[in-house]
Amino acid sequence: MSFWQKVALFYFAALLGAASLNYIPGVTDENGVAFGVFALDIFDDSLHLVSALWALAAAWLSKRAAWLFLVIFGALYLGDGLLGLATGSGYLDFGIFNNGVLDLPFTFKVMANLPHIALGGGALLASLRRDKHQ
Repeated sequence: MSFWQKVALFYFAALLGAASLNYIPGVTDENGVAFGVFALDIFDDSLHLVSALWALAAAWLSKRAAWLFLVIFGALYLGDGLLGLATGSGYLDFGIFNNGVLDLPFTFKVMANLPHIALGGGALLASLRRDKHQ
């Protein structure tokens, strides 16, 4: 198994974890907010689940598929996180289209968008690593 396939498997697990947050007792408060920051709905859960399944399929298919997942997923999630940091709304959940630019405290925007920035940036960085067996 290549490095990229192993990283894609990590993303499968991480995204599956994100998709399950609403269903683990004690993670969300009475308003459905996880960790005091994320208000994840069924659309967010579905996005994370589909992304997790994409990562799993890519890891299973081939080294090339895993690399392609890391590049595309990385660009999409990093872009979403950076837009959310700048505007308070991302595009993956259609927030920028539905809510427009939100006047939120900067610290909140950082906390809310850090997972997408970290996951997207990490995927892109991993995709840059040369495979020893190319």
